[in-house]
Amino acid sequence: MKVLKFGGSSVAKPERIRGIVDILKGYYTKGEKFTVVFSAFGGVTDSLIEMSTLAAKGDEAYQAAFDAFRQRHRDAVTELLNEEFQAIVLPELERSHEVLKNLLYGVFLVREASLRTMDYVLSFGERNSAFIIANVLRQSGISASYLDARRVIKTDKAFGSARVDFKLTYQKIREHYAQHPDVQVVTGFVASAKGGLTTTLGRGGSDYTAALIAAGLDASVIEIWTDVDGVLTADPRKVKRAFTIPSMTYAEAMEMSHFGAKVIYPPTLQPALLKKIPLYIKNTFNPSFEGTLISDHADPDGHAVKGISSISHVALLTLSGSGLFGVPGIAGRLFSSLAAAGINIILITQGSSEHSISFAVQPAVANKARKRVEEEFEYEMSMKVISPVKIEADLSVVAIIGENMRYQPGISGRLFQALGHNGINAVAIAQGSSELNVSVVINRTDEAKALNALHESFFLSDTKELHLFMIGVGLIGSTLIEQIKNQGAYLKEKRGLEVRIVGMANSRQMLFQEEGIDLDNWKAALQEKGMDMDPAIFIGKMKELNLSNTIFIDNTASAKVAGFYEDILNSSISISTPNKIAVSSGFAQYQRLKAIAARRGVQFMYETNVGAGLPVISTLNDLIISGDQILKIEGVVSGSLSFIFNNFKAGTSFSEIVKQAQELGYTEPDPRVDLNGLDVQRKLIILARETGLPLEAKDVDIENILPTACREADTVETFFGALANSDPHFEQLRAEAEAEGKALRMIAKLEGAKATIGLEAVDADHPFYNLSGSDNMIVFTTERYKDRPLVVRGPGAGAAVTAAGVFAEIITIGNYLS
Repeated sequence: MKVLKFGGSSVAKPERIRGIVDILKGYYTKGEKFTVVFSAFGGVTDSLIEMSTLAAKGDEAYQAAFDAFRQRHRDAVTELLNEEFQAIVLPELERSHEVLKNLLYGVFLVREASLRTMDYVLSFGERNSAFIIANVLRQSGISASYLDARRVIKTDKAFGSARVDFKLTYQKIREHYAQHPDVQVVTGFVASAKGGLTTTLGRGGSDYTAALIAAGLDASVIEIWTDVDGVLTADPRKVKRAFTIPSMTYAEAMEMSHFGAKVIYPPTLQPALLKKIPLYIKNTFNPSFEGTLISDHADPDGHAVKGISSISHVALLTLSGSGLFGVPGIAGRLFSSLAAAGINIILITQGSSEHSISFAVQPAVANKARKRVEEEFEYEMSMKVISPVKIEADLSVVAIIGENMRYQPGISGRLFQALGHNGINAVAIAQGSSELNVSVVINRTDEAKALNALHESFFLSDTKELHLFMIGVGLIGSTLIEQIKNQGAYLKEKRGLEVRIVGMANSRQMLFQEEGIDLDNWKAALQEKGMDMDPAIFIGKMKELNLSNTIFIDNTASAKVAGFYEDILNSSISISTPNKIAVSSGFAQYQRLKAIAARRGVQFMYETNVGAGLPVISTLNDLIISGDQILKIEGVVSGSLSFIFNNFKAGTSFSEIVKQAQELGYTEPDPRVDLNGLDVQRKLIILARETGLPLEAKDVDIENILPTACREADTVETFFGALANSDPHFEQLRAEAEAEGKALRMIAKLEGAKATIGLEAVDADHPFYNLSGSDNMIVFTTERYKDRPLVVRGPGAGAAVTAAGVFAEIITIGNYLS
């Protein structure tokens, strides 16, 4: 015998019921012996509660709700049944509806709907659906009859969630099925007390009905048909990449259901567990899919962690004080007091110091629990040896579950690493000696983020999603987007990284798409779907989404955007940026940002601040970390100035070369930012600070190479006019250097604590002499590299190399998060 149960979503519409008929006909024609349990039509139980509530309030609107209820079932009958069966079913339904109508009128008159009355009212949902479907099955050729479960399932009179008399129930089930060999179509959820009064089995009651019938008949299997493909590794509403668990044990299923898995209800498993009857969780809308098998057999080769679940709303109460230490019976008094108050405890944790005991409860009973515990320990609190109970609200519990966890070392380490790398703080931790479950209490705002991080760590460790939020999609940003798009498939296949740009913005508009912005059409999407850009709102939205593995990219030169770095890092979000402002401003701010990043365990990366795509900062840090001593740093660290002076040769004017550099995008829109040495100054400050020097802008000695008229020009256009007038001056400098066999280079130097920037003529023996294009070159003279300095050389400007540098940092952060 097989017992099949179909939930409310499976029977919500007539076309869905037809699908169920096809499933059952398949069983029937194969000669399978089965019985089937049905819930009320989807939404009907809620409508019965609504009309009862309205009637109890004296609101005549209950009549409209009742009329809609009656009409819905009449419509189902006329759509599903032919005239012959309608003639049988409709009069019976009408008699039933008349009883319900009178019952509701009675509630309306007395202005009360007791639990006893509500059980009777709610029974009409399952009774209607099972009666209608039994006749639909008969019409389809299946020998079936309707069974009102009140005839066989017997309970006490605890209305609302009655307790089953198992011995009597199993006896009546066996007796009934022995006398009725046809397919029994059973009402879920409802039962009756010994005197005949209608009762209900509580939440998940239809599943419970199926388990009771299966246990009474010693069935071979129970099939719970729902609207998902079995038990999933996590809640798919919170974890998009959740997938079906092929098999799990009763214990694992019980843990999953306790921690919020919606597919199973814990009491459902008890009768099946005692009789060791396997359960299948299957999908009514995908009947060919195998679903999840729940049995007493553990899969030794399966995932160590079977599932990740959560309870979204909990409050954590803590009893602490020296009066707990070494005193027998404290825990017994605590939990007895809560039990006496009818308060259920979700989670318990106690440190080995015995100084405190923490326990989680539903928020609605938190104050009641505190009051009861403080009453119990009133004497100890008056003696100041136990502190008043502390309540922490707005928390969630996330749990990893699996019987094989006990056999695999490092599970807890992976859990806390995944949470830590995403900035999720563990408020409390609980793990039983069976190691079937490790639970962590966290802030409720981090619940979805934690679930995704853990799911990725335990089930998708071969692929990690990186969620990027990018401000600045101009030349560098758009190039970076193209690089991400072109390299995406390779990164996913070879490096296990899936890079998604979730938010992007230019100076006018911003766009967010949690599933990832289409990189083939991002420009049109930003223009057509984007909202007005506001950096504060952009950062707020990024924090609100609170996605796992979030990285912020700032491709601007904006001081306003840089001003949000502290807030971003404090939100445990890593940053990669070519924007120099944050780390080249005040030294105290530089230190603060570095300290926050370290404290939050996130990455703050700005390699492109100095050498675009060149490994300048990383090389310097490697030298320092390995114990080398920096003696001197020399560098041509401006790609724009390198281009200008590398191409300033006989026959060309200085102003023409500067104009060309601007048109190629090597300089800032106003080239004076580069020519005045301000960009080089920032880079030298950053390098000095990486060595540990507290260098400020005022400490850098800059030789200003521009004549006064160029510096004081009101606009860029007038600047170029003044620069053209100064061409003879620059030509003279060039010619003098050439006459001596030298070349002009704008060089930044850091030696000891002295920082200088100036135009120098270098001879053919100098490393800077042979620079070409927009190349940068940084020369490190150290104790190890004293005779032959360490040289880093390559393109120091241009969107492609700068974007590539940022891209490399994204990958580095992704690997860190892994």
